[in-house]
Amino acid sequence: MLSEARNKTLTQVGAGTPMGDYLRRFWHPIAGAAEFDEKSVKAIRLMGEDLTLYKDLSGTYGLVDRHCPHRRADLSFGYVEDVGIRCNYHGWRMDETGACVEQPFEETYNPKGKLKDRCAITAYPVREVAGLLFAYMGPAPVPQLPIWEPFTWAHGFIEVITADVPCNWFQCQENSCDPVHFEWMHDNWSVRQNGELGPYAPKHFQVAFDEFEYGFTYRRRREGQEETDPMWTTGRVALWPNGFYLGGHFEWRVPVDDENTLSVAWFFTRLPIESEPIAPQKSFWWQAPIKDAHGQWIASHVMNQDIVAWVGQGRIADRSKENLGASDRGIAMIRNRFFEEIEAVASGAEAKGVIRDEQTAQCPKLPIATVELFRDGLPRRDYLASKWFGPRIHDFRWHAGQPEHVRDAFRRAVLGEEYEGLIEALKAADKARGD
Repeated sequence: MLSEARNKTLTQVGAGTPMGDYLRRFWHPIAGAAEFDEKSVKAIRLMGEDLTLYKDLSGTYGLVDRHCPHRRADLSFGYVEDVGIRCNYHGWRMDETGACVEQPFEETYNPKGKLKDRCAITAYPVREVAGLLFAYMGPAPVPQLPIWEPFTWAHGFIEVITADVPCNWFQCQENSCDPVHFEWMHDNWSVRQNGELGPYAPKHFQVAFDEFEYGFTYRRRREGQEETDPMWTTGRVALWPNGFYLGGHFEWRVPVDDENTLSVAWFFTRLPIESEPIAPQKSFWWQAPIKDAHGQWIASHVMNQDIVAWVGQGRIADRSKENLGASDRGIAMIRNRFFEEIEAVASGAEAKGVIRDEQTAQCPKLPIATVELFRDGLPRRDYLASKWFGPRIHDFRWHAGQPEHVRDAFRRAVLGEEYEGLIEALKAADKARGD
């Protein structure tokens, strides 16, 4: 159990709080680049700060204070220029550094005035990698942005999926070091949702947790698995400080404020050999729903099931009422590491996993179980017959709400235009089952 005070240390993310200041030392994914294919400005809230994310006409991204320094108009209603964003109220223009670069009337009235010099606003650097937009909100010097190895893979279908989760980030992240929940939430609960009483999934009988440079790994064995199984020899990665890596995709739990989280997921689905080459690789972005049209929580897909569990713990989980067991060793490990890290950084130490060397950041490797499944191609016939890729043609199992145009694009990438008749038949099947 944790005291109320220690629970606050883990969950409060505003500027000036121990965890808020710690998390600001890392780059965080905040949006999909494809989100800006049809718009240029977006209001966004991150770690308790109200901000405006934009892409100007030159293609430069900016993340600045939500409010214009003139009379505090909302810059998310502004419009972009060749450089920066212009306030729609009186035309003041800000660039990506937060500098005020134009004040139309003031410059006309007093060309030699220096009002602009004292009108800078908060601004944070933004970088695009692999279809994701990352922001850094911490102190200088800015660390390197890791270009994780999967971001360099070729011939894949890339999706960036965001979801708004109404609870604290830390109960989402603890899920990343909790292997046993797969058995009950994603396997057995799904069986019961299908109206069946069984059979239940193989039980976990052995779990292990290990720390490494970029986070923690969990390893597990279930009934029927040998010690040579990659889920035991390699496992999965709880990526420090707020990520999860499973081989074919990443998930991040980005704090919006103390009671809300932005879930950001990056999926790479390797395409069949016949679909090569895929260059340049296009990314797709979509916002995933967490409730259906009747206001009921969606619990049919993997990440939606996770969200139900997280939100069910309350806006901020009360850890003083917990009773941890043997399966929770990974949970205890990451909590203890955060307490140690917060104290160490306050004393001047470097935060765990921060990369300063440019070369190291270019392709840091993470433990990957069955890497060939995610990275290497299969002939189309084997691809469609595989237990991993075959079902992907029919449904995206991780998040509900995949848009029809994204699903169509994936099917065309896998099957090719020569299978247009099959693609139309699959679309008809989607409609018949209500997708």
